[in-house]
Amino acid sequence: MTRADGRKYNELRPVEITTGFIKFAEGSVLIRCGDTVVLCNASVEERVPPHVAPGCGWVTAEYSMLPRANRQRSRRDIDKLKLSGRSAEIQRLIGRSLRAAVDRRLLGERTITVDCDVLQGDGGTRTASVTGGFIALALACRKLVEEGVLPRTPVKHFVAGISAGIIDDAPMLDLPYSEDSRAMVDLNCVMNELGEIIELQGTGEGRAFTAAEQQELVELCAKGCRELIRKEKDILGEVL
Repeated sequence: MTRADGRKYNELRPVEITTGFIKFAEGSVLIRCGDTVVLCNASVEERVPPHVAPGCGWVTAEYSMLPRANRQRSRRDIDKLKLSGRSAEIQRLIGRSLRAAVDRRLLGERTITVDCDVLQGDGGTRTASVTGGFIALALACRKLVEEGVLPRTPVKHFVAGISAGIIDDAPMLDLPYSEDSRAMVDLNCVMNELGEIIELQGTGEGRAFTAAEQQELVELCAKGCRELIRKEKDILGEVL
């Protein structure tokens, strides 16, 4: 089945990744997935939140969409107390996904915050944030090693995210807004390089879905994550 943009049902949108986009961040990535554009910046602080165990570090994320990232202007998230429910839920997902990539004891008592700012949204902003955010995180950890702060990188896994959905009863990978807005079923998936699932969010938007349909969508996402992780390895190297 050929889609409106000419892709096959199991093809990713074109992906472009630019590192070092911001001068001052310890790790910085601009990721483009089709017409979705996200800026991911990783910042290192020599402190941890009170809940973190002694000797361990912390990885967290913040997510926001610029007011004209979408077709209509959205309100700006002024502070954490005024975050939209969607933004709060997405940044928790990103944070959980990135923490799964890191040995927090090797990181030591420091925090890495990955800010994911959507410059343009056309579907898949949370999964693009995970993929771009992981590269920014890995670059920040590499800088800590290069500066002699850490003996080796605490990053233990490659991590990538992608979405899939069911449209007119057909499963499809990496939905842009034009497809996502009419999807019967929507699924977001985050995986590591071993093919293990870190996050799985599946929702029946227009109808319920079966376990077999979910498995079909997960298999599509696994293909997409493998391709994204190959791109990560092209940038970061096979060995972190």
